[in-house]
Amino acid sequence: MLRLLQLELQKLLLNKASKVLIFISFILPFFVIVLSSLRIDFFGYFTLELGHYGLFNFPIVWHITTFFAAQFKLFFAIVVVSMIGNEYSNKTIKQNLIDGLSKKEFVLSKFYTIVFFSAVATILIFLICLFIGLYYSSIDEFNLIFRGTEFLLAYFVKLVGFFSLCLFLGMLLKRSAFALGFLFILFMLEWIIFWIVSWQINSDVAWSIHNFMPLQSMWNLIDQPFQRIAISKVPSGEVAMYDFAVHWYEIAIVLGWTAIFTFLSYRLLKKRDL
Repeated sequence: MLRLLQLELQKLLLNKASKVLIFISFILPFFVIVLSSLRIDFFGYFTLELGHYGLFNFPIVWHITTFFAAQFKLFFAIVVVSMIGNEYSNKTIKQNLIDGLSKKEFVLSKFYTIVFFSAVATILIFLICLFIGLYYSSIDEFNLIFRGTEFLLAYFVKLVGFFSLCLFLGMLLKRSAFALGFLFILFMLEWIIFWIVSWQINSDVAWSIHNFMPLQSMWNLIDQPFQRIAISKVPSGEVAMYDFAVHWYEIAIVLGWTAIFTFLSYRLLKKRDL
């Protein structure tokens, strides 16, 4: 595993465009720190300071930060599809196989790279959340500080699943631009299927099917936190019917898609004449 990972990292670090995109992918989440310290003066009438509204206190900081950090995944998605596009355009995929790398090892080298960068991104988000939470929150009890860290697991699984999809599309289409464009087409197809099923049967069945689709299932891992923020501001005693928890079955669905996309990538490469 380490040999395959090292081989792939060498390729990426020798490519200037990949290095820039990787750097951007890891730097952008740090803008959450900037957001937490943002102070806007509205013509002297009042000052908006997000960090002082309890948005970055424990445990909600784990939810908010992972949600917004996940929106930056497109930058590394470009790296993933470029890994495949460059292999085909530069003919290095054929050379790697000639040099003794099996097709299974080739796909695994890409997957290990995806897992590695997803793990690094998750560790960075953990440190960012911890830093912001300790700065703004008055909570100092260990069990309360780390309550909600399941969002980190959801964030990691979301990245691995999304990048595995990008790997499959890159392998299928061989071109970075086409693969990224197909992500939008897939997004539209999921909603078209949803509206067809909703019209032909009912919305409950449509939502049940929609939640199993690749992009929607990845989105479901970390629900948008705006309702949770609103709930935290309502008077105590009011019941707010909103489930923002990370569920095991949502993780299982995305892990299932991850396995499918990785397997399909291998099957494509195995059957394709290089």
